[in-house]
Amino acid sequence: MQVSLILTVLNEGESIRAVLDSLVAQSRLPDEVLIADGGSRDNTLAVLREYEGRLPLKVISVPGANISQGRNAAIRAARGEIIAVTDAGVRCEREWLERLVAPLTLTPSPPSKTGERDGVRGPWAVAGFFQSDPANVFEMAMGATVLPEAREVNPRTYLPSSRSVAFRKEAWAVVGGYPEWLDFSEDVVFDLKMRAKYGPFVFVPDAVVHFRPRGSLRAFARQYYHYARGDGKANLFPRLHALRYFTYLVAAPLGIYAALTVSGWLWLVGALAGLAYIRLPLRRVWPKLKRLALLDQLKVLLLVPVIRVVGDVAKMAGYPVGIIWRLRRSAMEK
Repeated sequence: MQVSLILTVLNEGESIRAVLDSLVAQSRLPDEVLIADGGSRDNTLAVLREYEGRLPLKVISVPGANISQGRNAAIRAARGEIIAVTDAGVRCEREWLERLVAPLTLTPSPPSKTGERDGVRGPWAVAGFFQSDPANVFEMAMGATVLPEAREVNPRTYLPSSRSVAFRKEAWAVVGGYPEWLDFSEDVVFDLKMRAKYGPFVFVPDAVVHFRPRGSLRAFARQYYHYARGDGKANLFPRLHALRYFTYLVAAPLGIYAALTVSGWLWLVGALAGLAYIRLPLRRVWPKLKRLALLDQLKVLLLVPVIRVVGDVAKMAGYPVGIIWRLRRSAMEK
């Protein structure tokens, strides 16, 4: 079976070489690489031309396209029955593609125009994994705070990032592709449609790509604001967002008031609750601390709760903006 690898770029001239070099070095090369360019104004296209003799590379020009539109354009142009998807900001491990597409190539599904699973012998979609590739202490704390480890993943409910995922082109067509009306959280909506139609993704935790987390609180806050705005637009995870509002706007103020007026011992309860809230980031980063100097260890431990709170506040700011957008869109469609 032919494997088409697709990704989207926009002004990635400074970072695109890392992923392209890692694709050149793959143990299983893709049969074609289709890159959708959203109208880059830097040297991205010049860098891509440098790799035309090293990869079966084709650039799809889609000026002004969002990520969903770019991915769909590249997939429509793909010749392969299997589509692998990654991102411009990553570095793929040498055996990433081989491991990612193995479940699809070794156990092929028969042709189907409806997408029904009756008689299917193999999976329709595979979830790879991604890991933090920090360059400094801040990025180490960031990765530990926001990224799960493979051992934390429940394969039956896992919704993979499109940094590391593969699926049959036929399945992409059946579910209608990536949602082009959505600018963020688009891969979550796509994953949910795929899972609803075909069941859980096959999880391959050793099909790994690496990427650098956001390098500043400002960049991180902007990222999580956009993610939450996308959740609001797509009506994703309303209970989770409601719980966050309740925690910060109701439970935390009431707890502080009680600690000030009822009993000082309640501060201890609050401290324990705070530690419970950041227990997963602390567990992830703890084994890595021994490689750091004492001052850097303290920086990481202090940054983890700060990053957690900044991300939550950014999400609380972005989610209602997405809801308003969705309500206006719904009213216009009536």
